[in-house]
Amino acid sequence: MRHYDYLVVGSGLFGSVFSYLASQAGKKILLVEKRDHVGGNIFTRRIQDIDVHCYGAHIFHTKDKEVWDFIQTFAEFNNFVNSPIANYQGRLFNLPFNMNTFYQIWGVKTPGEAADKIQAQREAAHITNPKNLEEKAISLVGEDIYKILIKGYTEKQWGRSCKELPPSIISRIPVRMTFDNNYFNDPYQGIPITGYTQIIEKLLFNCEVLLNTDFLKQRQVLESFAKNVIYTGPIDAYFNFCHGPLEYRKVRFETEVLNVPNYQGVAVVNYTERTVPYTRIIEHKHFVFGNQPQTVISREYPDEWHPGDEPYYPINDDKNNKLYEKYKLLAEKEKNVYFGGRLGTYKYYDMDKVIRGAFNLARQIL
Repeated sequence: MRHYDYLVVGSGLFGSVFSYLASQAGKKILLVEKRDHVGGNIFTRRIQDIDVHCYGAHIFHTKDKEVWDFIQTFAEFNNFVNSPIANYQGRLFNLPFNMNTFYQIWGVKTPGEAADKIQAQREAAHITNPKNLEEKAISLVGEDIYKILIKGYTEKQWGRSCKELPPSIISRIPVRMTFDNNYFNDPYQGIPITGYTQIIEKLLFNCEVLLNTDFLKQRQVLESFAKNVIYTGPIDAYFNFCHGPLEYRKVRFETEVLNVPNYQGVAVVNYTERTVPYTRIIEHKHFVFGNQPQTVISREYPDEWHPGDEPYYPINDDKNNKLYEKYKLLAEKEKNVYFGGRLGTYKYYDMDKVIRGAFNLARQIL
C-alpha cells in the first residue's frame, strides 16, 4: 500500500530541499538516508563548541538571489569570505590567483607587469587551444604558478596527471588582476553561524525520515510505500552497474582537537606539493570567527575510489561522461523516478546549483 506521495532517497541538499517544497505543497514524504545522520556532505557536527564541516569545507556562495533568500530563512549567515592560503615548500601564497599571488611569485607590482609575465609564458608554451588541464592552467597563469600552486595539488586531488584531466576543472578558479583575495566572485556569500545540519533538520521537519536505511538493499519494499521516487544516490548503482561502474574520487578526513586557540590563522590552507599526502588543512573555527580556547583541524586526504566505497567527486572525463550518457538514457525511461543531485546526475555542483535543481524539479512535478 502506497502511504506516501514521494520516497526521497538521500538527505543532502537536493533531497532535503525537494522534500521541504513537496511537504509545503501538501505532499506526504518518506525520506531514507543510508548514513546515520541527515545532511549528506554538508553535515556539520559540534566538537568543543565548534561546528566541524565533517566532509570538507562548505562555503555558501551564489549569484542567485532567490536561492540566497530561501536558504537564509532557515539560518542566520555570517559575512565569511573565502580567502584560502597555499603552502608550497613552506612558502605561503594567496589564493585565488590575483595580484598578491603574482607579486609573491614574480615580484611584479602592477597588472601590466603581471599580464606581460603571463603572456610571455603563454607564448613560450605555444598553447592556442588548451586540450587538458595542464595546458589550460599554463594558458591562464603561466608555467611558474602552474608548477608551484596547481600541478601537485590537482594531481593529488584527482589521482591523475594534469595532462589526463579536462581543462574545465581549472576554469572554476578565478584569476584577477586586482589585489583581491576573495576566492568567489559572487555577491552573496557566508556560513550559517550554527552549522548546516540544523538547516537540513528544519527542511525535513514535516517529513518522515529513516536513517541507516540503504535504499538499494531494501528497494522493493521501500518503493511499495510511495507513488514516486526522488533518487539522489549514484545513478550507476541504481541500474545495478549494467553498463559498468562510473568512476569517482573519495576523500578521507583526519580530525583532531588541538590545545591551542589558533592553529593556522585561516579556515583553509592548501598544500600544493605532490609529496605532502593531504591536499589541505581546515581549521573550522575560522568559518564563524570563533574565539574558543581550543581549535579543531581536519586534514583532507584524497584517495582512489573502488566499488563499494563512499563516492565523493564524480570524475567528469570523456570516458566517464560517455558512460553517464548511457545511464542517463535509462533514467529518462524510468516511470515516476526522478534523478537529482551530485551523484544522481554525475556532476560536481556548488550548493546553490543543487538548490536551484531541486527548485526546478519541484516546479516541474508538484
